[in-house]
Amino acid sequence: MTDPVDHPAPGGLERLCQNDESIRMIRAETHPELEALHARFSGDVFEPHRHDSYGIGVTLGGVQRFFYRGEERRSLPGQILVLHPDEEHDGGAGSDASLVYTMLYVSPALVAQALPGGRGSLPFVRDPVLSDPTFRSGLTGAFSALETVTATPQPEDDLALTALLAGITDALCRHSGFRPQAGRALPLRQVEQARALLEASVETGVSAAALEAVTGLDRFSLSRAFRSIHGTSPHRYLLMRRLSFARRLIERGLPLARVAAEAGFADQSHLTRHFKKAFGLTPGRWNSLSLARPG
Repeated sequence: MTDPVDHPAPGGLERLCQNDESIRMIRAETHPELEALHARFSGDVFEPHRHDSYGIGVTLGGVQRFFYRGEERRSLPGQILVLHPDEEHDGGAGSDASLVYTMLYVSPALVAQALPGGRGSLPFVRDPVLSDPTFRSGLTGAFSALETVTATPQPEDDLALTALLAGITDALCRHSGFRPQAGRALPLRQVEQARALLEASVETGVSAAALEAVTGLDRFSLSRAFRSIHGTSPHRYLLMRRLSFARRLIERGLPLARVAAEAGFADQSHLTRHFKKAFGLTPGRWNSLSLARPG
C-alpha cells in the first residue's frame, strides 16, 4: 500500500515545479560528502549509470520507474528508494504524469563513520523501494537542513546534520538487517591516505604504484579495503571526483571543451562518455536541465 505524503516538500521545491523539466542540485561547501537533488521531468530521462554514493530519495509526485538489480522497480508518492553505491540503474517517469522527486547522495565513507558500533562493511538494502514514515521524515529533515546550511550556515549546523545522518544510517541498518561486525580490523589510516592522494590528483591522475608508496599496502589489499569503506574502487573514486568537478564547471557555464581539459579528461568526447555512464545524461543535457532551474 502506498504511504501518502504527509510532510511538506523540501524548501524550494514549489519553485522547481513551475518548470516543465528541471534539475536543481544543492551542495554545502562545508559538507562535500552530501548532495541533494530536486528534479521534475516526464518520460525516460536517465540512461543506465552508476553513482559512487548512496542514493536515497523520496518520490513526491507521479511514478518513479527504474531498472535495478535485474528488475524493473516502481516508487509511488510517499515511498522511499535506496540505491547502493556502484549499482547500475536507469530512471524515468512511469506514468503520463510528471515525476517529481528528491534524492540525497551520501558518501559511503560518511555512512561507515555513522554506523552504530563504529566502522564496518556497508549496509545493503535489498529492497530498493520502501514505505517507512520515520525514514521519510528523517530524509525530509536532511533535505531541509542541507538547504539551510547552503543558504545561511550556522556553527550548530554540524550538530543538526549529524543527528539526521545518524537516523538515516540507522534506517539503512534496519532495512538491511545489518549487524555491526566485531573483530575485523580495516586499515583505516592507509585508506584515508589513499583517499587524500586521490582527492589531490583530480587534474593530474595517480598510479597504483604511487598509492602503494603512500599507504604501504599492496594494490590488491588497498583496493579491497578501499571498497569496503568507500563502496567503490580507488580508480572509480578518482573518476567520480573528476566528474563531480566537471559538473560544477558545467553549472558555472564553462564551455564543455574547457571543462574536459580542466577536469583532467583527454577531450570532450572522453568527458561525455564517462559523464553519461555516471549520471545517465550527456553534459549538454545536464547543462540544459540545470539552466531550467529558477535563478
